[in-house]
Amino acid sequence: MMEALGVIVEYNPFHNGHLYHLQQSKNLTNPDVVIAVMSGQFLQRGEPALVSKWERTKMALLNGIDIVVELPYAFATQKAEMFATGAVSILSRLQVDSFCFGSEQGNIDDFNRTVHLMVEKSDPYHSAVQKYIKEGNSYPKASSLAFSETFQNENVIDLTQPNNILGFHYVKAVLDLGSPIQPFTIGRTTAGYHDEQLYPSNIASATAIRKHLFETNREIQHVQDYVPAPTFSVLQQIKSFHRWEDYYSLLKYKILCSTPEQLRTFYEVEEGIEYRLQDCMKKSKTFQEFMTMLKTKRYTWTRLQRMCTHILTNTTKDEMKRVTEKKESNYVRLLGMSKAGQVYLRKIKKDLTIPIISNVASFSDDGLALDKKATIAYSIPLSEPERSAFIHKEFSQPPIRFDEEIRRFI
Repeated sequence: MMEALGVIVEYNPFHNGHLYHLQQSKNLTNPDVVIAVMSGQFLQRGEPALVSKWERTKMALLNGIDIVVELPYAFATQKAEMFATGAVSILSRLQVDSFCFGSEQGNIDDFNRTVHLMVEKSDPYHSAVQKYIKEGNSYPKASSLAFSETFQNENVIDLTQPNNILGFHYVKAVLDLGSPIQPFTIGRTTAGYHDEQLYPSNIASATAIRKHLFETNREIQHVQDYVPAPTFSVLQQIKSFHRWEDYYSLLKYKILCSTPEQLRTFYEVEEGIEYRLQDCMKKSKTFQEFMTMLKTKRYTWTRLQRMCTHILTNTTKDEMKRVTEKKESNYVRLLGMSKAGQVYLRKIKKDLTIPIISNVASFSDDGLALDKKATIAYSIPLSEPERSAFIHKEFSQPPIRFDEEIRRFI
């Protein structure tokens, strides 16, 4: 059998830090193929991807990934626990031997120890979470405070760091799913996840790269030193980048033309916030202004962005419940593969327990229906006829094939 390594990614866009992580992951595990589970058109922080999943698939293949599959919308736009469980379950279904994630901690033993301690002290931890939520804290803040209280005398990872949080949930998902996958981690270098600075080291966060693209009127030469040459080549061909401001008019229409009762049907709209959504939207002129007004101690920016994403894509609580109640996808959507990736898929095909989808027109599933809606919403900033062509591509595009020997798409 071929040894397979998994990675869980957004590649928004694929930058030098991602390349470092990929190279180090390969050095650790020496795989025959690398499989990336990649978020689609909308991401875990409730943002539209800078470029489409198809362009990010090209970046991944050009930079050394062998198979790219989509993390469905129902899992990609969730808090860390559900995001991690959905992604790890797909890697498990694809029979990877190991997976490797980036973290601030950089030591997998620390993650394993913390996860097992959390299992042992689950009851006092969850009681502490509820206590801090009742005091008016957001769920992430309450979780962080509860964690510090419950494990104050233990040698555990720092769960105030974003990649440590995701890594913790990746390792916990392996345990919860009873998966034989072996986790590894690589320490992040130089730039933090939320860092907005471009450093002389040529390593910058995706946040910083996106920020500078928009601040410089989308002049991509400003970020050339921070992305691999293949990524820069793909970016040069992109006509438009996506950000929340491009969707503000539609979001405003949706919020103000819905009744409070209608808004309550959307996923993550809870606790009477529908009234605050409408009030803040009436007073705001931009998405940034709207979010600044909307944010409270109880609701984080990320949670509110995810809420707005579900309103934009018309995703209801009932729809999301049907898709996520068993905490894993019913299918694997194949976006792209190298020749080595194609060989691997042929070898495991007969043992797969869920279908690999390459033609969405021939497959029906509630999760895939959400993915289709997400693509339609994502296309809104495009002009015609580009918008119609983009939507058609969602239903007609076969997996991208890449020949790693001649370095060309075929």
